[in-house]
Amino acid sequence: MVELLGSELDTILEETSRSFYLSLKVLPPKIRSQVSLLYLLARTSDTIADSEAGEPESRLEALKQYNDHAQGRSDVLPDLSELALMQTNASESRLLDCMSETVASIDRFPDSDQLHIRRCLDIIVGGQSLDLERFSHATEGNIVSLVNDSELDDYAYKVAGSVGEFWTRMALSHLFQTNSETRTALFNKGIRFGKALQMINILRDIPEDLRLGRCYMPSEVMKEHNLTTEDLHDSASMDRFRPMFDEYIGIASRHLGAAAEYIRMLPHGQFRLRGACMMPVLIGQRTLTLLLQNNVLDAGNRIKVTRTEIKQMRKRTILALPLVGRSRKLLESH
Repeated sequence: MVELLGSELDTILEETSRSFYLSLKVLPPKIRSQVSLLYLLARTSDTIADSEAGEPESRLEALKQYNDHAQGRSDVLPDLSELALMQTNASESRLLDCMSETVASIDRFPDSDQLHIRRCLDIIVGGQSLDLERFSHATEGNIVSLVNDSELDDYAYKVAGSVGEFWTRMALSHLFQTNSETRTALFNKGIRFGKALQMINILRDIPEDLRLGRCYMPSEVMKEHNLTTEDLHDSASMDRFRPMFDEYIGIASRHLGAAAEYIRMLPHGQFRLRGACMMPVLIGQRTLTLLLQNNVLDAGNRIKVTRTEIKQMRKRTILALPLVGRSRKLLESH
């Protein structure tokens, strides 16, 4: 493995990023470390926010202290030693233990990159903090829902659309230049790229979120479809839920279409950049197909693209990258 951030952080990066690591390791070297570091910074804050251990108020305070330190507003880092011990995932525990080293890594980059890393992290933590406040007293027996589509779209932008924006800014700063019209289009589609991936995660993870008392399906829309959060606990409700669910699959699919357009707008010679973008799109397309074909409310049958399928996608991506027509067909065939 090529060292990006130091051996310890590189190991944690590979262990925690799962399928996203397929994109990170093929990114062009000029932006690979910046994107990888942002991922680790955001994954650290996500682990703080989403931990099932610790009171919401204490996690909110830890999240604020962590972000204030990362932003350079404070010298104080939260003590996460107890929270780290409570983690069931060993990699996430190590991530919390390495928090100081991760934050210190920001300083290794040029001032402009530091600015954009911190700015994106600030947006992400804002979304995570809002989420933690919103669901602070949620439990499986006391489910809290988002209210409307605006809240859902805002959340998707803050925790993922902003990453597409950052990714685009890094590419335009270090890899290639283009005219102002194309820049604007790339930023818009890059944001939708991130939103697509977050929407797919939300749609796939409905049972797991309900177990935590969280429902990202807006209550106003559920009411229009004569549904309640209790209905989503019952896999037999899928036929009634399907019309509403398919509407959100449509939203995710249109965002993913914008992501495919994003890839087609990238310079053909940027093979690594295009390849890094293609993998999450192909995995996302396959996941949406599975969501259309299966009962997402069945908690015992988690919808997931298999490792074998991912390996096949990777091979097809490598073969398609040199040829514009083949790349386009690959994106359109899923």
